[in-house]
Amino acid sequence: MAEFTAKDVMALREQTGAGMMDCKRALVDADGDKEKAADLLRERGIAKAAKRASKIAAEGIVYALTEGKTGVLVEVNCESDFVAKGEKFQDLVAAVAKQIAKVKPADVAALLASDMGGKTVDTFIQEQTGIIGEKISVRRFTVYQSAGFVETYIHMGGTMGVMLDFDCPENADTKELAHNVALHTAFSKPQYKTADEVSPESLEKEKTILKQEVLNEGKPEAIAEKIVLGKIKKFYEENCLLDQKFVKDDKVTISQLIAETAKKIGAPVNLKAFCFYVMGQGLEKKSEDLSEEVAKQVEAMKK
Repeated sequence: MAEFTAKDVMALREQTGAGMMDCKRALVDADGDKEKAADLLRERGIAKAAKRASKIAAEGIVYALTEGKTGVLVEVNCESDFVAKGEKFQDLVAAVAKQIAKVKPADVAALLASDMGGKTVDTFIQEQTGIIGEKISVRRFTVYQSAGFVETYIHMGGTMGVMLDFDCPENADTKELAHNVALHTAFSKPQYKTADEVSPESLEKEKTILKQEVLNEGKPEAIAEKIVLGKIKKFYEENCLLDQKFVKDDKVTISQLIAETAKKIGAPVNLKAFCFYVMGQGLEKKSEDLSEEVAKQVEAMKK
């Protein structure tokens, strides 16, 4: 067998876009011949992923998984809404979520490098990219290991997802509370859990903007300061989850709703953390010619 080096593996990876282990296997099978190895990767459907490298993966889904006291919220992107709704893509996302729950990686890089039944997650995604025919990327994820229970909510098939970590007994009352808070979070999209989480820098920036806004309205400096204090209180009420008025009953805040449940069950109820993802938020979307999109969908249906 011809010898090859780590540089040869890297060169093949750059040429084909395939995973490191796939490139190494291909070089072994091709006796070190890089051109033959590249052909093998194409034959195996792996090098096809390289053609997608310049594509924009701005569609996809947000997916939630709960296994025991472990909760996962993950966003995986692809190129088209058509593929995002397909069974193959959704199976891939479910498999990735299970891997996250299993290994609890620190970040996306650690997830992609983790072993998934003899291959890395990166290799698994590259293989599926070859099969599905679109660029696929894991954008972000959050893992909660709860002392109580995790509540999740997915809106409209994956356009948005919410995950909450409650430290309290799990029963009918707390589950109803958790469901209501999850729905509220999806609707209100709070930036923080409490006012304490707002950084001094963010607060000062908000005060500066609000003060200038008041001064532009013609209010005197002395009065402007007092008005800003009132506006900051409103800022907390609008942006901090526990201070927000419950979307189903604006006579109570989320904090009061939690306190009412705690009193009802006779035990402390603590919302430790929350997160929510809006699918594709901040990603650039590529507009395509309609006939090209239809052609792509017809081809995908043939597979």
